[in-house]
Amino acid sequence: MKDEMANSTRQAEMVLANVTLVLPGETRSGHLVVRDGKIAEIGSGAVPAGAVDCEGDYLTPGLVELHTDNLERHITPRPKVHWPHHAAIVAHDAELCGCGITTVFDAIRVGSIVEGSRGDYRRYARPMADEIAVMRKAGALKISHKLHLRAETCSETLIEELSEFGPEDNVGIVSLMDHTPGQRQFSDISKFEDYVCGKHGLSKEGFDKYVEFLFDLHARLGERHEAASVEAAARYGAVLASHDDTTRAQVETSAGHGIGLAEFPTTVEAARACHDHGIKVIMGAPNLIRGGSHSGNVSAAELADLGLLDILSSDYVPAALLQAAVQLGEHWGDMARGLATVTMAPARASGLTDRGALEIGQRADLIRFAKRGNVPVLRGVFVEGARAG
Repeated sequence: MKDEMANSTRQAEMVLANVTLVLPGETRSGHLVVRDGKIAEIGSGAVPAGAVDCEGDYLTPGLVELHTDNLERHITPRPKVHWPHHAAIVAHDAELCGCGITTVFDAIRVGSIVEGSRGDYRRYARPMADEIAVMRKAGALKISHKLHLRAETCSETLIEELSEFGPEDNVGIVSLMDHTPGQRQFSDISKFEDYVCGKHGLSKEGFDKYVEFLFDLHARLGERHEAASVEAAARYGAVLASHDDTTRAQVETSAGHGIGLAEFPTTVEAARACHDHGIKVIMGAPNLIRGGSHSGNVSAAELADLGLLDILSSDYVPAALLQAAVQLGEHWGDMARGLATVTMAPARASGLTDRGALEIGQRADLIRFAKRGNVPVLRGVFVEGARAG
């Protein structure tokens, strides 16, 4: 499906000069020419006549976001508060554009709980995907939106909800999500209790009943739901991702499913096993910036030092993506390598070959930024050569 942006008007040609080009494997001064929405030339030397003088700012591909909770945050800005969806989608799109993200895989949960007294676990995936498509076709969105279906295996309606999607839906990623307490992200069940009771106000008695319900649900449907999710990803033509792998055994299972992405492995053991199987490791940008995981799991910085971090995701803070990539580039002493974790690496890992690199023929999804102290400050966002922010 062709992306449709609100700002569809673009110059036939645009020249951005006196920039620090963030190329695959290196950064160097030069200029870049955009024609008809694509990168047409990359050069060095004198500033061409009529060019935009970028005053030495960095020029990099637009950021590619594979996993973000941001859309759900706009839809439900507070517990039990539901915002009008079209307005939430537009606000989500504008926020991401303002952070330099030009391609996003909107994470939408599939798999709901009808009988478990969790009101926020109602079905919403199919209508939400339709609403995103409506806003895209209306030209209301600035950036490129694809779908990331988060398949909750510990749920009641997953198989039925997966059946509502097909190859025509632009599903790029299907992730296997198992939030059964006592393993993966919530190996320490007390942290699950803090999370659930703090967010939803459950009593101790209510929490114990909820955990018992989840254990029973997982025992009855977990394996069946996992198999259905793997089949659905193949049917859609989507990349398959795991989530919160903790042990080598879990990664072995992931490899057997043909998983290509590992979202937020929680231990060095799991991350190392992912690399042994050629599975790309995604870590959270907030984890890197904060210096550790808010759940007490392995730090992104540790995996970066071990050579086990491939891709960054903004997770729950869109503005963290560019900040963390720059921070990682400075930590590694290689800005091109740091920024590749949010541009080329996620693009290629998700099957996108037309963006993510400053190369001739690629989409002119670009961001221009300056550094002020240790903070990157956006100076321009372009989607297919059109100014979007």
